[in-house]
Amino acid sequence: MLKARDIMTREVITVHPETEIVEAAKLLLEHHFNGLPVVDGEGRLKGMICQDDLISQQRKIPLPSYFILLDSLIPLTSQKNIEKAVRKIAAVTVGEAMTRDPITVGPEAGLEDIATLMVKHTIHTLPVLDQGTLVGIIGKEDILRTLMSGDKQ
Repeated sequence: MLKARDIMTREVITVHPETEIVEAAKLLLEHHFNGLPVVDGEGRLKGMICQDDLISQQRKIPLPSYFILLDSLIPLTSQKNIEKAVRKIAAVTVGEAMTRDPITVGPEAGLEDIATLMVKHTIHTLPVLDQGTLVGIIGKEDILRTLMSGDKQ
């Protein structure tokens, strides 16, 4: 059975939390990536920035919903969720727009487990960590390439 180590891309292009959104978008487009790992100065994974994060900047600001009960306004949307959405929309750096604490796999994760995670969580790019160190990345294209070669074992 194929493992993450067998299909992952080992030479990973990363960005830092201070990287500007425009630079991350250029890298995503130039390399035809869906997502990039965000690492700190020591190379520790801090998050992922993906096309969805950048596209979400173009959406409308969510307006809070309320209903009135006995002359009291009762919010239907958490203020915290609204503030988080507004921060993402207004982001200038990768650190402000990235998805924190992304789902990761280890090098020994099986192909079926990887595919299940991607489908279940609607993930297009999975970082591969070995004892907390980023050692590779797996995209849906890597899985498709494996399927096309007929090599699933």
